[in-house]
Amino acid sequence: MKATVLLMRFKRGGLGIFYQPGLLIKADMAQNFKISEDSPLLVFLIAELKDWPRKRVKKCLQMGSVLVNGNSTTQFDYALKPGDSVEVRIEKTSKNKDDELEILFQDRYLIAINKPAGLLSVASADENEPHALSLLRTQLSRPRKAVKLWPVHRLDRETSGVLLFATSRELRESITAEWDSAEKTYMAIVEGCPEPLNGTINQPIRMDQNSYQATVGKHPAAKNAITHYKTEETVKGKSLLEVKIDTGRQHQIRAHLQWLGHPVVGDRRYGTAGGRMGLHALRLDIMHVKTGKRIYFETPAPDEFSALLK
Repeated sequence: MKATVLLMRFKRGGLGIFYQPGLLIKADMAQNFKISEDSPLLVFLIAELKDWPRKRVKKCLQMGSVLVNGNSTTQFDYALKPGDSVEVRIEKTSKNKDDELEILFQDRYLIAINKPAGLLSVASADENEPHALSLLRTQLSRPRKAVKLWPVHRLDRETSGVLLFATSRELRESITAEWDSAEKTYMAIVEGCPEPLNGTINQPIRMDQNSYQATVGKHPAAKNAITHYKTEETVKGKSLLEVKIDTGRQHQIRAHLQWLGHPVVGDRRYGTAGGRMGLHALRLDIMHVKTGKRIYFETPAPDEFSALLK
């Protein structure tokens, strides 16, 4: 019998809270602009927000806190046209406990969190910015008692949902050795409606580390990858899918759904750039490394994910 994990969700009200490490960005605090001439979005913002450091402007874009004609976008080179409206959500520093990462489960061996979209899972060689691993270590550490954590797996920056850490390298290696037996369930919002509505994609994938792009199809360097999908709902040219993966290749779901002809909404790399990406890690079901019992971690998709289907 599966152990049940008690879940706690962030409270989201009419203000609409966006995640940024150490900050709450509230929708009723904003600067609004009317466009009078053609311009790339980032160039326009840097010119208008003269008092802002360039890094802060870019961060605001990356976090989906810039809206063009009412739609959130993270596209730096978005082509603004005369008559367009631009809204910039203003940051307000908050010391509330809500700034901390949401912990779904914690014992001596494992910690599962709800990773917000826009946050890296671990440090990137190309990015000098906060990530879930460092933030969680800081959040759990106490004076003279630093917490050590090892990531069991990773989620792409723009994917929200269940992210698992182990409290020792040995525990992490034990879990990853049995990773194929883990049940990984995602929710994806894609362009169009798949045909058939339910199916399995059994196509190998290889990752080009130079372009950081996954390619689907036979190749000497490609690895086996299996993705199952089920269409839950279709609204105005977009579909909500439940996706389960038997393997865990880098960018597997995104690349497989692009290959199917239905890329994930907001996926700059494999589809069309937009606001937040329509991918959420809903549930992770594993064998507990110490108790030997099945245990699962689950967190509902946030409101801003659901809004992508509207």
